[in-house]
Amino acid sequence: MASSRTAAPLNRRHLGTVAVLAWAGEHADDGHDAAFLLAYTLGDGTGTSEEGEAAVRALLAGAKLPVGGAIVNGALSSVPVTLVVDGSNAVLTLPPLNVTCSVPPQWTAAAEKRGQVHLMFTTRPWPYHRPGQPVTREQLQAFVGDEDTIRAAAHCRLPAAPP
Repeated sequence: MASSRTAAPLNRRHLGTVAVLAWAGEHADDGHDAAFLLAYTLGDGTGTSEEGEAAVRALLAGAKLPVGGAIVNGALSSVPVTLVVDGSNAVLTLPPLNVTCSVPPQWTAAAEKRGQVHLMFTTRPWPYHRPGQPVTREQLQAFVGDEDTIRAAAHCRLPAAPP
């Protein structure tokens, strides 16, 4: 069910650092590898945690991605969100934001095979994981699998476009 909160205008100072983490894992539907991207903030923006969450909601609203709603099919809708896969990097664009992350070979293979990537952009900050630091499977599962994280996220299947 989509959140009934309306998004305020985007305040980039409240947004803080946005990070993207890529992983490949078994898809629940068919058991084959799928490529996933998790986008989150570090909670280091100016203002309160509520203002940080509001900034993420505004970013997602501008990208036509409903928080807590159904999975948006980026190939069939008019969302202004793009993903370019360039070798060992993925570039995610949600105007006015561009974020690049390194992707492992298993992720690239899954993205190419399926032709799509599942993006989960949560409004919940993950201040315990910093870009460039390793994350364990347990840490990832604890954050991504948390019901509050899932409900506070927008979900989108994006075509995995080469450069």
